[in-house]
Amino acid sequence: MRTVRLSALFLVFVSTLVVSGCNSKLKDLRIQNETQRKRISQLEAELQAGALQLDQLKRQLSDAEAKGGVEVDTLKQQIAALEEDLAKKNELLASMQQKLLYGTALPVELSTMLEDFAKTHSDIVEFDANTGIVKFKSDLLFDKGSANVAATAVDAVKSLCGIINSEEGKKFDIVIAGHTDDIPIRKADTKAEHPTNWHLSAHRGISVLNVMTANQVDPKRVSVRAFGEYRPLEPNAANNGGNPKNRRVEIYIVPQGA
Repeated sequence: MRTVRLSALFLVFVSTLVVSGCNSKLKDLRIQNETQRKRISQLEAELQAGALQLDQLKRQLSDAEAKGGVEVDTLKQQIAALEEDLAKKNELLASMQQKLLYGTALPVELSTMLEDFAKTHSDIVEFDANTGIVKFKSDLLFDKGSANVAATAVDAVKSLCGIINSEEGKKFDIVIAGHTDDIPIRKADTKAEHPTNWHLSAHRGISVLNVMTANQVDPKRVSVRAFGEYRPLEPNAANNGGNPKNRRVEIYIVPQGA
């Protein structure tokens, strides 16, 4: 009897450690995200100030060239150095924003559930265990030029909702990001509903959100982002030829409040 009690106590102790470890990881992720946001805000401020400085230098250069001033070469050097610095900061900002959105690997139990889900719906879904991203192929998730979730894809989204609402999933929030390729919207009836690819990507994200909230996912846990054609996975074909791999909806599973 004593052995049974000791075993039970040991299991409780181990369970407590696991839960504490998971909570600690989520807390660390929130802290990392908050630090990342502060650095992003700082970079954005530096870029704004740099853009104003660059504009001022270009005006000074224009005046100097018109008057034949001796400082022309110096101004050109300053402009080149500032443009190089701004380019580096823009690249760093894009990288930090991407990391903030993507997050990190999920707990093993949740990741395993999502891997099984992706295997079941492999024709329409991909899952990246390293980043916690569930990726839906837009060509199969929506009808062409439409923001309505196709009837054939609704069941897949519903299955994902079951995972999101599970004990393992409910500790996380959901970010839905819509993407398109660079093929312009030309049909008048489509253009009336979605004037640009940006609109289309936003409307598609909202449609997925609506399916989720209709399947008991708490609206407080879900948000939508739209990138249009501006974050392609692969180069689009020449002359706005597009690329099916760039037409997608990505679902990020992130710590609550992140």
